[in-house]
Amino acid sequence: MSLQPRTAFQIPEETQRVARAAFPRSTLCLQIADALGLVYEDEAFADLFPRRGQPAQAPGRLAWVTVLQFVENLSDRAAADAVRGRLDWKYLLGLELTDPGFDHTVLSEFRSRLVAGQAEQQLLDRLLEQLQAQGLLQAGGRQRTDSTHILAAVRDLNRLERVGETLRAALNSVAVVAPDWLQRLAPPEWYERYGRRVENYHLPKSDAARQALAAAIGADGQCLLTAVDATAEHGWLGKVPAVQTLRRVWAEQYIESEGTLVWRPVKDMPSPAELIASPYDPEARYSTKRSVEWVGYKVHLTETCDRDTPHLIVNVETTPATTPDDHMVAVVHASLAARHRLPAEHLVDKGYTSAQVLLDSQRDYQVAVVGPVADDPSWQARAGEGFAKADFLIDWDRQVVTCPAGQQSGSWLPKTTVPGVVVEARFSAKECTPCPHRAQCTRSKKEPRIIGLQARDQYEALQTTREVQTTEAFRQQYAARAGVESTHEQAIRRCGLRQCRYIGLAKTHLQHIVTAVAINLIRVGEWLAGTPIAPTRCSRFAALQGAA
Repeated sequence: MSLQPRTAFQIPEETQRVARAAFPRSTLCLQIADALGLVYEDEAFADLFPRRGQPAQAPGRLAWVTVLQFVENLSDRAAADAVRGRLDWKYLLGLELTDPGFDHTVLSEFRSRLVAGQAEQQLLDRLLEQLQAQGLLQAGGRQRTDSTHILAAVRDLNRLERVGETLRAALNSVAVVAPDWLQRLAPPEWYERYGRRVENYHLPKSDAARQALAAAIGADGQCLLTAVDATAEHGWLGKVPAVQTLRRVWAEQYIESEGTLVWRPVKDMPSPAELIASPYDPEARYSTKRSVEWVGYKVHLTETCDRDTPHLIVNVETTPATTPDDHMVAVVHASLAARHRLPAEHLVDKGYTSAQVLLDSQRDYQVAVVGPVADDPSWQARAGEGFAKADFLIDWDRQVVTCPAGQQSGSWLPKTTVPGVVVEARFSAKECTPCPHRAQCTRSKKEPRIIGLQARDQYEALQTTREVQTTEAFRQQYAARAGVESTHEQAIRRCGLRQCRYIGLAKTHLQHIVTAVAINLIRVGEWLAGTPIAPTRCSRFAALQGAA
């Protein structure tokens, strides 16, 4: 399939006439086409197609269709039907009224090409470039970032279901590519165990029976792996993805004891970041955040939040569910810097901030991260009556710490055994023991007070931020961050963001990129129509007070 690029974007006269007659008040598609023109050029996707073969559908149009189906949360089949039958879609796509469109499978193929060519970012960048040229997006200013959880397109599995389904998935894959070989290998009991979906209500209830079944499944899986490794004719079976997943899951879930595979003790299990949660999406991970538990991913959306322009999503990062938020600030800034879209201020919540994040963002990107940092976790700080670290005077040059009672530390020692602590200042027991304030300073009956310190720049950054975040000026500055949560809600309700449409991190990231483009289009359409940015929601009754 080869590409024959369009040289220019032009809406057929008849399509224009009929569409404008049908939609005298315009629609989103008409607004976008009139305001932005040709956003997605075919040439931008030329590397995704071979130079010879049957002509392909114009990728610029396929890009628009991919975006529009997310704007309206349509399936591939419904989107293909809209191309054939919707006047406003034909207007935006520059199609004749009689254009028959294409089969819905073309959209799936196009997405695969985007992912394989790592070209999904172009969908967002091309639109942002056009919006910037129209004065709807400005450099610098303020941006805000937040994450939300994404549910993988798989069901939750307990441990026994997981190993059973993993082996079942491997057997089904091998049955497709090497049916005769598998038929000779598989004993009759395999068909009974793995012929249908492994579900908990079909499994034994007693612990002893479940342990026995786990051992049997482990032996069956090991038998299959041994046979794959032993065959010369079918050695390539080891490269089948489902077989590779089987090998990983068995290493996670089983250990060998006296020549037999047995359940790995829970204490010896890999971390959640490493454990495969489902054989049908090996990249999805189990995670928890407060009261939310899920298997899947996280998406981090960064959007502008200046008052005089529409709020547009400028960066999208998709990560495994277990990735900490504070690991993502540098990633987001690097991505924005590469595309010349860094803000002057970046509003984030507490999960994204740390002393190192504050320092690195300012030093490496000249971006001021605005967000609360974690409070001092010590019991003294939480009690509000004790002497917390902030109550001590630290002389970094003299390497001396002075306590609220006026006593000075007797030692200043490097420390490497405690994470984040580089120096330990210890007071003298001679001074601490008789101190009348000892109960406010330490709970130890014998040991003197010990102060663990971060590197100087980190410590000072934390203390400064903790002081600033108690001020009214900070609260007013930080209040704009909350608006990004409404963006998540809009993407969830309008575009189906919460649920993965596809399998795997790469395709899920594509979904999130296209969702961001769809939200941007919706907001640009509202901006062009003169619809003001919605204020914070309030009830009809509460609104009466302001109207009085």
